[in-house]
Amino acid sequence: MPTRQPTRAPGGRAECFDVLDPATGEPFDEAPDHDPDTLDAVVDAAHVAWREWRSDPATRTGALLAAADDVEAAGADLAPLLTREQGKPLSESYAEVARTAARLRYFAELDPGSQPITDGRPVSSEIRWRPLGPVAAIVPWNFPLQLASAKFAPALAAGNTVVLKPSPCTPLATRLLGSVLSSALPEDVLTIVTGGEPLGARLASHPGIRHVTFTGSIPTGRAVAKSAAASLTRATLELGGNDAAVLLEDVDVERVADRLFWAAFRNCGQVCMAVKRVYAPARIYSRVVEALAHRARTVVVGSGLDPVSELGPVNNADQLARVERYTAQALSDGARAAAGGHRLDRPGYFFAPTILADVPSTSRVVTEEQFGPVLPVLPYISVDEAVEAANGTGFGLGGSVWGTDLDRAEAIVDRLECGTAWINHHAELSLAQPFAGVKESGVGVAGGPWGLYGNLRPFVVHRPDRPEEA
Repeated sequence: MPTRQPTRAPGGRAECFDVLDPATGEPFDEAPDHDPDTLDAVVDAAHVAWREWRSDPATRTGALLAAADDVEAAGADLAPLLTREQGKPLSESYAEVARTAARLRYFAELDPGSQPITDGRPVSSEIRWRPLGPVAAIVPWNFPLQLASAKFAPALAAGNTVVLKPSPCTPLATRLLGSVLSSALPEDVLTIVTGGEPLGARLASHPGIRHVTFTGSIPTGRAVAKSAAASLTRATLELGGNDAAVLLEDVDVERVADRLFWAAFRNCGQVCMAVKRVYAPARIYSRVVEALAHRARTVVVGSGLDPVSELGPVNNADQLARVERYTAQALSDGARAAAGGHRLDRPGYFFAPTILADVPSTSRVVTEEQFGPVLPVLPYISVDEAVEAANGTGFGLGGSVWGTDLDRAEAIVDRLECGTAWINHHAELSLAQPFAGVKESGVGVAGGPWGLYGNLRPFVVHRPDRPEEA
């Protein structure tokens, strides 16, 4: 079974750690805390399994398509568990399961093929694509299944094996996903290990790993890159964003307010490509603030398992403390809470959906990634000023421009320094498109055919055109 749950030495039981429900702040289950010896055994087994998995593309395609069917069939088990440990509304968990299955199907049917080289020589040259070997996938807690599949689906489709480590905040749905996939995939092709940061650091630096793919914070990404560099291992890093939305003077505020609000607050703002700053023309600034504040005041916040909840809790205590700290500092700096601005007085990690007005541009809630249900709205006089502010951080994941004149909006979009930009919407992605950041928001490309080729290496074969040249 490829996703067997590794244990310690034979006869011993792995130590375990608690998994908390963010809606209550209390433990509700536990997961194994795997040790270095276990990880070594898992990587060794992944290397052995790679020899056969890489050799039969047709079998890989069939296995991944079958795995997608199994994931869909298990949605009623996966989604509630995901909500229980992550906090998001149940409808969003079902959407995440569906996206996981869709990504398996998409990559299963991609074929890198071979490419001839025409250079005028009397030799037939061809580029063929070969897998790298065991891949390490290190996944955060905001989209545990979706981001896991974004890593393992292209890696497996390319003929690699995968060792996957989820966040210790959200290990359970990933472990269940592994069990679901085990009926379709050969043994040791995909293995899930769980534990704290030391395990992730050891996985990233393991000499048996050929490619490290990581999603998370910039500081941790730097550490992962340093670990991978020690063994000259390829690394793909998606390191978060501080996406700006620039509203133009002709924007229909009421028409776009809902889209803009949810682009910032979906998954309680815990989305790397969420809108995290809004720049509005001074002439309509108060209208924008009030439109967003009205939605923040009326959205239903509660346990993700409650069908009436539209927003769940922040995922964990550390992240809640970060959101509180950034908000308190902004208020101390002179900002005004047009809505929210405080933790909710109830069990769990709930923070009131917050719209901040009159925020100094130097406040950390503007210059850094708050990653929670807090949105600063800043006025501007000229579009040039807004574009400069939007580009004025070390981040460069996504951005958007909102307005009625689409040609003008596109001209402004083209000036944003980011990997993906939208007009009149935000953070909507296709499985077929590349996903990459600039500046400190990432290294490498995921998504689409680029995600597949990122898990392959070119192998060039030269053959004489005529037998007498052999």
